[in-house]
Amino acid sequence: MTLSNNRWLILIVFISFFLGSCISRKQVDYFQKKDGTSENNIQLPPSFEPLVIPNDLLEIRVSSINPEAARFFNPGSTDNTGPDPSMINYLVDAKGEIELPLVGKVHVAGNSTRQIRDLLRERLEKYLQSPTVMVTLASYKITILGEVKVPGLYQVKSEKINITEALGLAGDLTIFGDRKTIMIIREKEGVKSFFSVDLTSRDIFSQPYYFLHPGDVIYVPAGKGRIASADAFFRIAPIVISSLTLISLLFIRIN
Repeated sequence: MTLSNNRWLILIVFISFFLGSCISRKQVDYFQKKDGTSENNIQLPPSFEPLVIPNDLLEIRVSSINPEAARFFNPGSTDNTGPDPSMINYLVDAKGEIELPLVGKVHVAGNSTRQIRDLLRERLEKYLQSPTVMVTLASYKITILGEVKVPGLYQVKSEKINITEALGLAGDLTIFGDRKTIMIIREKEGVKSFFSVDLTSRDIFSQPYYFLHPGDVIYVPAGKGRIASADAFFRIAPIVISSLTLISLLFIRIN
């Protein structure tokens, strides 16, 4: 096969790829207004505050005006100073409890990290002067799959994230992602629920699944453009390859 024939093959595949991928702005633009409306203000759903459940992982840091005394409650840590001290991990057991040095077992399931912080601080007042407790839900993670630029598993440090922020972490959708049928998969008490999100509509901001929960999965399916281009490629590629092979054989015979 000559260099010229290779160029023709690349050109034909390139053209077929784009012919099968034609899409309109209506399919691509985010947060479009409904026809005939002027909706410029949308009420957001109530902000979500995650509650701790068994098998969650908590990051806890204890400090006080007496660093030497506080160090006892941070096993494995040698530094109790600085703006970002290291955190200690505690796994919530099947009974919904964690166990702190000296304090013992503390039931934390069903509480937010804010409530756990207040609970631990109250318990620690017996042992420390003016204790300060930092609690973070380290297992607050979401998974983003499909037609996004950087799919993967993401940890949510702020314990609050919405679907637009999550897709921003993943580098936005590719041009082939179907913006109208984004899927959110959520598990609660052993039951998986599936929600469909239309990113081209402003209604997304008022939906109850706008704020994501720990463990949520976002899946962006391929749109018609991706499917059409792939279908066109697999339909035309054998024909093009066969034709170029025949041309090459005839060229060899003539020469």
